[in-house]
Amino acid sequence: MIHVLGGERHEREFLGWLTERISDYARREVGRDALLVECGLDSVALLSLYGDIEAEFGSLIGPEDMWMYPTVRELARHLAVRRARGEPRPVRTAVRPVFVFSGQGSQHPGMAGGLYRHSTPYRSSLTWVDEVLWPYLGRSVTELILGQDPGIDRTALSQPALFAVEYALARTLLDAGVRPVAVLGHGVGEFAAATVAEALTLGHAARLVALRGAFMQRLPDSGGMLATCADPYEAAEVAAWEPGVSIGAVNAARATVLTGDLEGLTRIRGRLADAGISSRLLPVAHAFHSPYMADAVPGFTAAARRAPGTRPRVPFYSTVYGRQLAEPLGAAYWARQITSPVRFAEAVRRMLDRHAPTHVVEVGPRAVLTPLLRRIGGADGPRCLAVCQGPDSDAVDLAGVLSALDAGPLAEDV
Repeated sequence: MIHVLGGERHEREFLGWLTERISDYARREVGRDALLVECGLDSVALLSLYGDIEAEFGSLIGPEDMWMYPTVRELARHLAVRRARGEPRPVRTAVRPVFVFSGQGSQHPGMAGGLYRHSTPYRSSLTWVDEVLWPYLGRSVTELILGQDPGIDRTALSQPALFAVEYALARTLLDAGVRPVAVLGHGVGEFAAATVAEALTLGHAARLVALRGAFMQRLPDSGGMLATCADPYEAAEVAAWEPGVSIGAVNAARATVLTGDLEGLTRIRGRLADAGISSRLLPVAHAFHSPYMADAVPGFTAAARRAPGTRPRVPFYSTVYGRQLAEPLGAAYWARQITSPVRFAEAVRRMLDRHAPTHVVEVGPRAVLTPLLRRIGGADGPRCLAVCQGPDSDAVDLAGVLSALDAGPLAEDV
C-alpha cells in the first residue's frame, strides 16, 4: 500500500511531463489517454523519450520496456510507482505474496514427485484433486504423473494433470497460512488461479479443464508455436508475411511467442535468424491461443455454461485482457481464452504496480516463469520464488519457501 500511495502522489507530475514531451515528438497535442503507438513515435523517438526520462528522473524504466505501457497515462502510472519505491519509507515486515500459475509446457513425467513422497500436506491435497478429476479422466491423475507416463504430454492429459499439481501446491501453501494478495495464471494456469480466487469451485474447475483438454486433443495436429527473442512489434512484423501465424503470448520484454501454421512458423524462424533474433519451436502439436483452436470453442462453451463462475474473492489478473478482472468468470470468458493471445507481461506489470507484493510465487511443477517474473519486476522488484523447482524438490525445499513467506509452524506472529 505504501508503494501505491507514493505512486499516486507522483502520477500527476509524470503525466503532465510526459504529455508535453510526447506532444513535442509527435508535433501535435497528445491526450493523456492516447495510445503511444498512435502518437507517431518510431523506435528512434521512443528510445529518445527513454533517454529524456532517465535524464530528468533517473533510472526508472529499461529501454526495452517502453512498449509495455500502451497509453501515456499507464506509462506515467508505472514511472510514479517506481519513483515511490525509491523513496525512504518505514520498514514493512508483513509478507504480501502473489501467486502466478504456469501454463501448458511446464508439465513433465514425475511432476513434484519428491513432494508427493516427502510432504504429507501436498500428498493429501493431490489425492483430493485426483478424486475430483477421476470421473472425467477415468484414471488416476496421480498414477499418470508419478508413473513416468510419456502420455502426460498429450493435451487431454497434460492440462488436467497440470491443474491437479498446481492446485495441490497452492492448497499446500494456503493450508500453511500463506494468503495471496492477488493471483494470475498463464494459459491453462488460469483455472488453478480462478479456483484459488474462489471464482470457480474445485469441482467445476476440474470438469472444465478436463473437457478443455479433450476438445483440444480432437483437433488436427497441424499447428505449432515458436518462442522468440523478439519484441511484439518485431514479431508482428514478421508474422504479417504469414496469414496463418499470429502472436500467441507476450511473456516479457523480447519474449514473444508466435502461434499458427507450422510451415509458416518455420519460414519465420529463418527470417528471424537472418535478423540475428533467436527462436525455437516449442514441443507442442497444436497452435494454442490462436484461431486454429476455434473448432474447440462451441463444444467447450456448451459444457462451460453448466459451471457458473462467480466474482473472484481474491484479485484475479486476467492474461486474456492483461488486467484485473472483477466480473464473474463464466463460459464466455473461458471460451474466449482458448483462442486469445496470452497477455502475461501486461497482466504481471499491472499486478505488481497495483499490489506492490513483497514476493511473487510461481506455482507449478518447475521454475518456468520465475526468470520472466524477475525480468519484469526488475532489480528493485519483489523476491521471486518457485514453490517447486522440479521433480526432486522435497519437504525441506518446501519448508524453505514457507520460511521465506513467513508461513508454516515457525511463522512469526506479526
